[in-house]
Amino acid sequence: MRLYEHEAKRVLAEAGFRTPRRFGVLRSADALASCKVRFPAMVKAQVLIGGRGKAGGVQRVEAEGEARDAVAEILSRRIGGYAVESVLVEEALTFSRACYLGVTASPATYNTVIIASASGGVDIEETARTRPDAVLRLELPDDPETLPEESAREVASFLEGDLAAAVSMLYGAYQKYDCKMLEINPLFITDAGAVAADAKMVLDDNALYRQEALLRKLKITSKRHDAAEPTARERRAEQAGFPYVDLLPEDVTPDQDKVYVGLVPGGAGYGIFSIDEVAGIGETFFEGRVVPVNFMDSGGGPTLERVAEMFALLMDNPIVDLIITSRFGGISSCDVFIRGLVRCLRERRAAKKRILPVYGRMVGTDLAAARAFLETAQRETPEDLETLSMVVGNRRIMAEVIRDGLDDVLSRRKEGGA
Repeated sequence: MRLYEHEAKRVLAEAGFRTPRRFGVLRSADALASCKVRFPAMVKAQVLIGGRGKAGGVQRVEAEGEARDAVAEILSRRIGGYAVESVLVEEALTFSRACYLGVTASPATYNTVIIASASGGVDIEETARTRPDAVLRLELPDDPETLPEESAREVASFLEGDLAAAVSMLYGAYQKYDCKMLEINPLFITDAGAVAADAKMVLDDNALYRQEALLRKLKITSKRHDAAEPTARERRAEQAGFPYVDLLPEDVTPDQDKVYVGLVPGGAGYGIFSIDEVAGIGETFFEGRVVPVNFMDSGGGPTLERVAEMFALLMDNPIVDLIITSRFGGISSCDVFIRGLVRCLRERRAAKKRILPVYGRMVGTDLAAARAFLETAQRETPEDLETLSMVVGNRRIMAEVIRDGLDDVLSRRKEGGA
């Protein structure tokens, strides 16, 4: 559950951070009259989605009339498809430089990670992509409750400032409030010290029962269903009618020594299990070089077109090396499933689009028809299906199928590098 910026800043202030002076959180331009605003000031849209600045949702104002116009104008906006219902009005700061500081969990290892950059106030993913040396990622495998002093000093040294205390405070708040993400961007360096000029805080939904005191303090009375900044692939899947979640950030820089696995499971339960299964096999047999890329659920009785789109979505993801799929036909049909997969492969080959190895197994409803269709397709268009390895029936367990796929990808890499 994501907090609004003004809520996250309140949490940070109580954790010991300096934050800009807040003049008010307003729902109308008329409410500005009751605020004792000192200018210059900032007027900032309060929405649970990123991209506010680029969308005109953050404006600096120099006088009351300008502030009133900015409040009214921003409240009339929609950002990322969501209406702006409130704005934060706070002091504008003078600063010498801006940094980025954040804490999150690695989706691949589940270790806590501190991310820092001396270039703040910009898109940290873009910085990591274009200037990777400008971003520090410090992974903490043991997930300590408090940050070791040497780790705080290492991050502060990278940021080239006396910021060890700030790093420790942010880490402490992340742990105390069961966060999935806690970041300050930008962290302004001012004459008075470091100031959290903007903040993003995402609480773990599964741990909200431990945060009742925090929710009461923020006057949050029920679970907030917020806009969670969907990725382009998540939006594409939503339009196609199936649940999909990216486990890695968009534009992540892949580790060339690892295998990135896309998953097309038969249901939500196995979708969750398959993430752990693939990661566990990678840890046990492939020295931890395997990274699950996504969660997906085909839903009950998906159409042929939906099945084709599920595979196409992953093949269009440049980071994916291999697709693992499993179809247990209960309320869903194996015949529809294999026809959708074959359609995807044939259409992509005809359009000269990227095709990935697909390893999987199918059992259950309509299996005889599915087997007959697959055998016919392999005879008629063998070149279209040369990257498909599908076990029909229970002749092999999924763990073996997954290992075959990973061995295939790594063998091809070895041959290509020889």
